[in-house]
Amino acid sequence: MVFDVLFGKIVFPALDSMVTRGCIVAAMKIRIGNFARIGQVTVQTLRHYDDMGLLKPIDVDTLTGYRYYTLDQLPRLHRVLALKDLGFSLEQVSRLLEDDLSPLELRGMLKLKQSELRQQVQEQLDRLERLEARLSMIEQENQLPPHEVIIKRVEPLRVVSLRRVIPSYWGEEPLWVELAKQIERAGIKTCEPSLSIYHAGEPEIDAEVCIAVPEDVIATRGISIHTLPEVETMASTIHKGPFTGFASAYADLLKWIDVNGYRVNGPDREVYLRLPEEDQYRSDPNALTEMQVPVIK
Repeated sequence: MVFDVLFGKIVFPALDSMVTRGCIVAAMKIRIGNFARIGQVTVQTLRHYDDMGLLKPIDVDTLTGYRYYTLDQLPRLHRVLALKDLGFSLEQVSRLLEDDLSPLELRGMLKLKQSELRQQVQEQLDRLERLEARLSMIEQENQLPPHEVIIKRVEPLRVVSLRRVIPSYWGEEPLWVELAKQIERAGIKTCEPSLSIYHAGEPEIDAEVCIAVPEDVIATRGISIHTLPEVETMASTIHKGPFTGFASAYADLLKWIDVNGYRVNGPDREVYLRLPEEDQYRSDPNALTEMQVPVIK
């Protein structure tokens, strides 16, 4: 490389020429394409940041519309990219870049994002556990599970209900008959769905039959109307077919709960999405029932 020594300093002629022309001087204007290359972003990204007020160009040519930036704007661009990399939305980045944001407010926003990211990581770990459990079940049984299970949130539900101890699950029908008579006598308006709740299992089955009612329905004498609580984590599976298949569906559901590291955390429910045809409870292949079990890790 050719260079000269001038006044005790090494001078690179080509570089000196560029500086003289102002091509790499921080205060000089740089066209948006060149600034994008330096910042390792796209031109479209810079235009979007401009529209949002995150990084405004130092100048815009009134004739051509070209946007110009300076090297002094690189630190702000890097801050935008760094905050975005932490998972903040561009709206949140804009808030974080405000000059009047106090250290306490900044710390609060960072703490909140930290909590969100930890929650996301935990959700991914839980998903990985479910995937590994599914693989294990398939490898052991060499087939897909007959009942798919999901974890869902169940909203509170206002119901009219009747609760009794019954000798067997097939002995539930008289409860439905009695509940229907109570509803008819009281003139209560009902809606979907209907469901059964089992507060205790065999040998003494503590069963509650329920039918949903509008929120404005109030209890009358001799009739139980109450709100079933919200369940944040409900293990759920769908059974299609007659009621005789419930035992198999419950077995698959409870196995999934155990394999995936959950435990039962409340009474199970049967939600009747599509009831069997009359007198076909043991045979209707088109009946649709959701089995629900509250769980906790």
